[in-house]
Amino acid sequence: MIQAILKSVSFDEFISLYPENSEYRYELHDGEVVKMPKPIGKHSEVGGFLTGSLFVEIARSQLPYFIPKECIVKVNESGYEPDVIVLNRQTISADTRWEKESTITRGESAKLVIEIVSTNWSDDYALKLEDYEALGIEEYWICDYLGLGGKRYIGTPKQPTFSVYRLDAAGIYQCKLFRGQEKIESVVFPELQLTLAQILRVLQT
Repeated sequence: MIQAILKSVSFDEFISLYPENSEYRYELHDGEVVKMPKPIGKHSEVGGFLTGSLFVEIARSQLPYFIPKECIVKVNESGYEPDVIVLNRQTISADTRWEKESTITRGESAKLVIEIVSTNWSDDYALKLEDYEALGIEEYWICDYLGLGGKRYIGTPKQPTFSVYRLDAAGIYQCKLFRGQEKIESVVFPELQLTLAQILRVLQT
């Protein structure tokens, strides 16, 4: 069982031991298996709303993207399972682990990754941010609908914040923060009409 592993494991070992139909998700952080609860409640609701909004935009704009139900992002000996990921149909065939393992290893395979912040916020703002940047994923969104992140990331006073990280010409993420009724700006989805206020309203209904 994967939850019994205490020693450092390789990514291949992690994939081979990953249980099916588990009540938990698992990620590999630099060789260490981390048990993570599946999204529930408001976390799950936010993920569903974002997935639905992007699905509609992909269909409306006839973009060559898709949103898989499951996907693991491999970066060296780490493997992450994002809350939402948008993959590129035009480049995914070059990713040799996709068909058999639902795993991507190339930044070009993904147009966008979204993490929804929970109590382990430091993973989203530090560990995963650095690895998604290193892999070369074009855009990375952090939806911090509870304002849990550190002050260096979302400012002070802490409040609900939507962070959009985009790769610049040097391959370094540049960040812009959005709050309230501010329209979230995206290069991947330039015509998307989405605000953090819309997401928060969904949680209040």
